[in-house]
Amino acid sequence: MTSHPANVPDKPALEGLEDKWMAVWDDAGTYKFSRDGQTRASIFSIDTPPPTASGSLHVGHVFSYTHTDVMARYQRMCGKEVFYPMGWDDNGLPTERRVQNYYGVRCDPSLPYEAGFTPPFEGGDNKSTKAADQVPISRRNFIELCEKLTVEDEKQFEALWRTLGLSVDWSQTYRTIGSDSIRSSQLAFVRNIERGEAYQAMAPTLWDVTFRTAVAQAELEDKDMPGAYHRLAFHRSGGDDIFIETTRPELLAACVALVAHPDDDRYKPLFGSHVTTPIFGVEVPILAHHLAQPDKGSGIAMICTFGDVTDVIWWRELDLPNRAIIGFDGRILGDAPEVITSDAGQAAFAEIAGKTIFSAKEAMVAMLRESGEMEGDPTPITHPVKFFEKGDKPLEIVSTRQWYVINGARDEKLRAQMLEFGKELTWHPDFMRVRYENWVGGLAGDWLISRQRFFGVPIPVWYPLDADGNPVFDQPLVAADGQLPVDPSSDVPEGYTEEQRGTPNGFVGEVDVMDTWATSSLTPQLAGGWERDAELWNLVWPFDL
Repeated sequence: MTSHPANVPDKPALEGLEDKWMAVWDDAGTYKFSRDGQTRASIFSIDTPPPTASGSLHVGHVFSYTHTDVMARYQRMCGKEVFYPMGWDDNGLPTERRVQNYYGVRCDPSLPYEAGFTPPFEGGDNKSTKAADQVPISRRNFIELCEKLTVEDEKQFEALWRTLGLSVDWSQTYRTIGSDSIRSSQLAFVRNIERGEAYQAMAPTLWDVTFRTAVAQAELEDKDMPGAYHRLAFHRSGGDDIFIETTRPELLAACVALVAHPDDDRYKPLFGSHVTTPIFGVEVPILAHHLAQPDKGSGIAMICTFGDVTDVIWWRELDLPNRAIIGFDGRILGDAPEVITSDAGQAAFAEIAGKTIFSAKEAMVAMLRESGEMEGDPTPITHPVKFFEKGDKPLEIVSTRQWYVINGARDEKLRAQMLEFGKELTWHPDFMRVRYENWVGGLAGDWLISRQRFFGVPIPVWYPLDADGNPVFDQPLVAADGQLPVDPSSDVPEGYTEEQRGTPNGFVGEVDVMDTWATSSLTPQLAGGWERDAELWNLVWPFDL
């Protein structure tokens, strides 16, 4: 017979242990960071990637944070004062989609704010719903619902982390959409502008011509539509014509290159050479890219700005010029691209200017037949075409003004500096260092940070309006440090009044928000008090992990 001590049960129960010890740890401040009497050498600081607080947690979350917690506990045992905060990544598209489905709403910035708005329901199943079934509400109402839902999600996230026993200092939490985070993100962008690292340029945007709105990737759906391949001849000096097959002959004036697969023996000898476009006589290069499909059409494609999403990828990765010819109304613009200089080319463009896509295609095909530069009749096909989920016309890709931040893609000195920074880190495992170096080496374009979304960090600029009420984009009114954080859609630039918004000689606010990585890439600054708490920043920067 075996006896047990009186305080040891026959069958130990685990229920309630988490709550018991969480309370003990909180009361004792077991994991609480204290800066008193500390120096940078006595502190081990940890920057954790903030999880996206827009749904349910799963075992992958647990796995990815466990090894960080092991490091935190080890450093405490070694006598270090551990700075181990936790953040919540709560802005951006995942949150917007969750709010749309949870409350049955969608954002329409043209609508006025409705005080005391009650959503049609709460507790959607987080599955995709049709926008047509969602109630349109103002941007401010929509953001309020985003705030409400993310706060609840973050409570659930924190409760689970606490149950797991993560040794986080829960007094050191932050939100990527909190006012301090918005200020830090906007301040970093203002500094980018001051150093000449941020600039504006025209960039492609998925656009619904019916609703006159930019469309996010999550709002797309493919529909099989009839089309036709048109076989067109591009002319090579001193050589045979190069034939391409395209479903978008109306975009010939927007052609910026031909592209074939780098392993396609038919076109290898032509890479780096040039051809001239039919009808318009514009010289364009022949380039190589792995997305070209040797078994599709003639194996060599026309890159236009912009016929489809692949055109956008080629344009960005091959660093090509932008010669967009489609306007926001879905019609061909009135002015030809500057590279069309011949009288014949100008006259040909005038034939399609102002026409709808359908009519422009008909006119272009007629001109190609007359010139003899289209071989045979069009070949009918059925292919997937992208639509806005509530739209009834195919999406177009138009050029809109966007903000960029330089990242080394076009600056060898900056690229080399980024690689040197990478060498200053100790990577675990080491192959992640190689991945980082390959990523830096593969950068082909600067960082496009403008996003046509709603729940995010506003780009902190306004634009003056001239006497005719047109925005003067090359003279942005940048928010002063003391104004931050700001929302240009509701706040006013220095020297102006709200009555001048949208009026001649007044101003208009930037409506785009920043890419979520413009905040998430600053997590050491957000957690460490950069430009907010100098003492803390000097104690924890640079972060150890």
